[in-house]
Amino acid sequence: MKKLLFLFALVPTFFFAQNSISGVFSPADEYTYAFLYHATPTSSDYINRAQLGQDGSFSIPLDSTATPGIYKIVYALPPEENNFDFIYNGKESVAFTFSVDNGLEFTNGQDNKLWASYTKSMEMVNMTLSNFYTQESTDEKAYADIIKTLQDTQTAYETSSEGTLASVFIKANTPYIPQGFEDLSTYSKNLKRTYLEHVDFSNPLLQSSDFLVDRVLAYIFGMTANTKNETYKKDVDALMTTIGNGNTDIKTILYEMIWRRFKGMDNPELANYVTDNHLLELTKKTNYEALAEQLIAYKNNTIGNKSANFDLAFTKDGATVTTTLHDLDIAEQYLVIFWSSGCGHCLDELPKVKAMLANNKALQVIAFGLEEEPDNWQTKIVEYPDFIHVLGLGKWDNPTADAYGIESTPSYFVLDKNKNIIAKPYDVEALEKVLK
Repeated sequence: MKKLLFLFALVPTFFFAQNSISGVFSPADEYTYAFLYHATPTSSDYINRAQLGQDGSFSIPLDSTATPGIYKIVYALPPEENNFDFIYNGKESVAFTFSVDNGLEFTNGQDNKLWASYTKSMEMVNMTLSNFYTQESTDEKAYADIIKTLQDTQTAYETSSEGTLASVFIKANTPYIPQGFEDLSTYSKNLKRTYLEHVDFSNPLLQSSDFLVDRVLAYIFGMTANTKNETYKKDVDALMTTIGNGNTDIKTILYEMIWRRFKGMDNPELANYVTDNHLLELTKKTNYEALAEQLIAYKNNTIGNKSANFDLAFTKDGATVTTTLHDLDIAEQYLVIFWSSGCGHCLDELPKVKAMLANNKALQVIAFGLEEEPDNWQTKIVEYPDFIHVLGLGKWDNPTADAYGIESTPSYFVLDKNKNIIAKPYDVEALEKVLK
């Protein structure tokens, strides 16, 4: 009876199965699973997964209810770095090969083959134009021929893609076409000025793909040699005008990416500019409270600001002194380390910090342990008798860790006598340079 029921359960899947997503990864022994997601403007919804065969192949069936749009394959960890988008038009199966040497190539699926062919063709024309400028040529006829090829290529693909989902991307990628000969400086300025001109930020297909993120990051970070903060601010503001009214969700996604890029560049002035002028207001409109907390914590912990206060206790002359960070007055400088007894990097770096500061009487270490349970922490802290130890239960949900915007351990904060943040070194090597 069980076998019969199992067989019957398979019938609907077989009956409605229409198309499939299949591929071959190589080298096969470096990949195990392929995970399929349906991408929407604000999320990625899990669909199914398939284990790869010995030859690196897999296939995931899609039934007739599968919605045309943007889908995503995740093939390794971390997922945000090991994935790619593709178009599913609801009419045909999609097949591809993916290799370390040759990248992604679609073997079936008209929309994806069209888009891939288009991007390759445009890349070749743009390379020719780049070579023309690199050689500092002034041959206006040769220049006109290149621009004509650029225009003809765009027109040809727009015509051949009519009625396909790929046409949305091809039109959004419409290049700048000079009306006559332009030197490199003039061309570069016009290219940037028109770079987002044909992008419809309200289009759900574009919003669901990586296209908008890639396009915007290229516009902000990749199209000018002038990396002054004022230039960045001007471009960040211009982007908001270009996107226009509405589109709050996609604005939040794009400006979060810009904020994280400035944060990763260790440029708090620009990161906080994005927060103050655009992103914090967007988080209110979208009820994105988790991001709002990160923005505020990062801003509050910018170098020059006063560090967040917390309770602590230490032993002096055999007696326990209970106080707060702000009221502590026993050193000229302080080093607050957020660490965990289960963190391998922490257990590697804390002994180095101890050795580095063995003869530094002007600096006091405050080791804030982020823990789920106190037992292991209590065993480890005896190795560091000169540190002031604080137990932060709840680990990543600890309110003090949230106030400091802690995203990884160990995290270092160097404070002056008044508890103002004077440095946030990335690791123990950077800490050593700061202290020197």
